[in-house]
Amino acid sequence: MKIEFHDKNIIEDKNLLYSIIVSKYKGKWVFVKDRERQRWEVPAGTREKGEEIIETANRELYEETGAIKYKLNYICDYSLELNNVITHAGLFFAEIEELETLPEYEIEEIRFQEYPPIDLIKNEIQFTLFNKVKEILQGEENVLDVT
Repeated sequence: MKIEFHDKNIIEDKNLLYSIIVSKYKGKWVFVKDRERQRWEVPAGTREKGEEIIETANRELYEETGAIKYKLNYICDYSLELNNVITHAGLFFAEIEELETLPEYEIEEIRFQEYPPIDLIKNEIQFTLFNKVKEILQGEENVLDVT
């Protein structure tokens, strides 16, 4: 496995397959539990036909958390090489201000924590992405562009 980070908009939008949205609500990190995978993850999802990657991020954030008011920051793009296949995705950070009832999609439960759950720590890809956002927030908190 190899992850390579790129400035946003370096990879053509049409080539970005996923949006990963590391999020906070009331000062705590947001983690979601998928009904099928039964593990804790950061909100994320696959782009649907005709969507811009930012639209994917907005849709997935709502579907997986119930977020209706938030500030979404486009952090960067990244490439993931896994089993000799390279995919590209957009990495986002959301500061959630308001949630409604969790929609009836694939997420079973939502949790707010100061630290990532063990499931996330064991998932090398998600933990690397989580740490990238955390690192950027710590170093450049006032520099992020809100999209």
